[in-house]
Amino acid sequence: MKRRFLALPLAVALSACTAEPEPPAPPPTPSETSTAPTCPDSGVRVSVGVEEAAMGVRVLGLDLINCGDEPYHLDGYPSLRVLDAEGKPLDVRVRHGAEGIATIDRFEEPPEPLTLRPGDGAGAHVVWRNTTTSGTPAVGDTLVLAPVAGRPWQPVELDDRFPHGLHLDLGDTGTLGVSAWRR
Repeated sequence: MKRRFLALPLAVALSACTAEPEPPAPPPTPSETSTAPTCPDSGVRVSVGVEEAAMGVRVLGLDLINCGDEPYHLDGYPSLRVLDAEGKPLDVRVRHGAEGIATIDRFEEPPEPLTLRPGDGAGAHVVWRNTTTSGTPAVGDTLVLAPVAGRPWQPVELDDRFPHGLHLDLGDTGTLGVSAWRR
């Protein structure tokens, strides 16, 4: 019996001398792990918005945010270029509106001047038809745009929906339609 009583005080004394491990740190909050995208020198960031597809017609939304410190003026249509996997421009015609591609009312609304304060946004849409009648279909992997003619070109930012890049399956039509910017 005496052994049992000696073992207990010895165990208590040893446990008091050993440092207890630190509890694991709590997982970081989303604000600690996510970094806000940087604002390009242009003062605006353009990303992919809603996408729609039906019966060979594709519509891709473009979201523009004024991430700069100054008002940003838009008037008209974005200028677009489609690049292939190697970053070379494809031979693509860009039309204002959707005429000859699809009948979509929002594409035919005329542009209006917009002034975006810092933090404000605007949107536009791109439409194309994936039709191949003869020849080799064109596929674009990157969309670059200038928000207004004469402004710097910048790539459209992609999100998690596009893990392998953008896939603009233009068929052999080689034509995109674009809507005017809207608040």
